[in-house]
Amino acid sequence: MITVNLDVMLARRKMSSGELAEKIGITQANLSILKTGKAKAVRFSTLDAICRALDCQPGDILEYAEGDQNE
Repeated sequence: MITVNLDVMLARRKMSSGELAEKIGITQANLSILKTGKAKAVRFSTLDAICRALDCQPGDILEYAEGDQNE
């Protein structure tokens, strides 16, 4: 199961979701889908833009844990 820790990084960087969405060029709705873990996929270009904007690594945002996604 993949967990998205985008809220954690936004808090650490003292940045709002709206500000991040604007910086990386996606809608707030699409960012919300990613933040809540409802996205089926994420483009590497989007992940790259997020990491650049938040000055972090992909592993700071995405976390893998064994288990069923339906649990």
